[in-house]
Amino acid sequence: MNPSHWPSDERPRERLLAHGAESLSDAELLAIFLRTGTTGMPVMAMARHLIDEFSGLRGLMTASRGQFCQIKGLGTAKYAQVQAAMEMARRVMDEPLRQGDPLRSPADTRRFLTSRLATYPHEVFAGLFLDNRHRVIQYRELFRGTIDGAAVYPREVVRQALEDNAAAVIFAHNHPSGVAEPSQADISLTRRLKEALGLVDIRVLDHMVIGHGEVISLAERGLM
Repeated sequence: MNPSHWPSDERPRERLLAHGAESLSDAELLAIFLRTGTTGMPVMAMARHLIDEFSGLRGLMTASRGQFCQIKGLGTAKYAQVQAAMEMARRVMDEPLRQGDPLRSPADTRRFLTSRLATYPHEVFAGLFLDNRHRVIQYRELFRGTIDGAAVYPREVVRQALEDNAAAVIFAHNHPSGVAEPSQADISLTRRLKEALGLVDIRVLDHMVIGHGEVISLAERGLM
């Protein structure tokens, strides 16, 4: 059915224009993205089905190419659209940092690191390498692992920090389980890295653990 013929409460595009995107449900936003349904399944029904199938928008947007494309009505073109949309969102959030603005608050850092790490299905350990004014020199994903963890080598971290001529660094890693609570291993690793980098006069400002909708700062917890 053409969207212009839907009942008024089933016209997500018109609702968005009238009331703003924030007024729409997840299914309505997805319906706008999909544009059309399949034979026997209107676009709103398809959107609701996909939300259920992937346990929410996050599951759909972070699904692998194989998982995404096996669903009837989806395919490589829509998968490419999803990836492009997510990357555009990340770049919008990253733009102040790419322009050389300093990190002015923990909230700035949280937003940046969440945009980069929250959607990975495996653990990734990353560093924000900063100059002495806390401007970002480089964001680097240093180590990748399985869902159970990533091996982090302090010597390699020190080498990279020196190569980038960093004065300070903020570390972060994601917990694919979604639970951001830092482990004892996270705390021990942070202290080892702080000690190693301190030998070359590079400060470790924080280590943030990224979960689903939650970020925990070891510095704020007094665990460094």
